[in-house]
Amino acid sequence: MPHSRTILLAFLAVTAANLLANATDSDLAFALTKPLLMPLLAAYLWRATAERDARPDRLVLAGLAFATGGDVALLVDGTGWFLAGMACFLGTHLCYLTAFTRRGAATALRRAPLVAVPIGYAALTVIALAWMWAGLAAAGLAVPVAGYALALVAMATTAATQGWRVGLGAALFLGSDLLIAAGVAGVAQPPGAPVLVMATYAAGQALIVTGRAARAGAPVTPAAAPATP
Repeated sequence: MPHSRTILLAFLAVTAANLLANATDSDLAFALTKPLLMPLLAAYLWRATAERDARPDRLVLAGLAFATGGDVALLVDGTGWFLAGMACFLGTHLCYLTAFTRRGAATALRRAPLVAVPIGYAALTVIALAWMWAGLAAAGLAVPVAGYALALVAMATTAATQGWRVGLGAALFLGSDLLIAAGVAGVAQPPGAPVLVMATYAAGQALIVTGRAARAGAPVTPAAAPATP
């Protein structure tokens, strides 16, 4: 078995342990497993690209490093730590956005059917922010969350040009953050929300990373991007 698959299996095992800890309110197990998730994905990306005689995308690795910082910051309660975590994840989205743009996202988004993607994400953002605005304003987070949302949606939009895995992964990442924002705003808290937040986040990041690994070393072909993994 290639080493990259072993690392990916380790990521899946740690994710399962983290979700179980979350579901059973085991704070110690949750705190021990959460910071390991993104480093494992970074290790997978590094190894998987090496097995393809390619180099890992340094911007994606930087994004995973920022995400690790965000994961750690959000382990601590408090508005200051929440803002610190949001700042780290903003770094993640900006790294991914730059990586996807360098792989032809801007060109691909001008072509059908992907030209509809930014319109759809923009409409979703406006509706979501309008729905949550009063609650976010009461928490003093409306403006920071709005700014963060713009970067998140820009990342998800460009991700749609990078193949179905990366596009779906970014959509799940967005959904995870939407659940967090809805909880902070006090407008929605579905049953099992903490588990759902981590499940969609971990799955989203894994799809982005495995999708990028599958494309390592491939030439930039924006027109064909949606059809590849």
